[in-house]
Amino acid sequence: MGSLSIWHWLIVLVIVLAIFGTKKLRNIGSDLGGAVKNFKDAVREAEPEPEKLENSSAPVVHEVETHDKTRA
Repeated sequence: MGSLSIWHWLIVLVIVLAIFGTKKLRNIGSDLGGAVKNFKDAVREAEPEPEKLENSSAPVVHEVETHDKTRA
């Protein structure tokens, strides 16, 4: 059983269109798009926002804790 050619995919597409119709497939597509958009919005809300600096030209300095592996 080899890979599917373009003709196999076209036959599958015609069968799916005949079973579901274009309107139902369009509704499924819009529902899926809305779900992806809501997921992206939820992920964006869950991320912490970086601190906003107002009218400051000084660079932001972050403290980093380092561990010296040579000391016991």
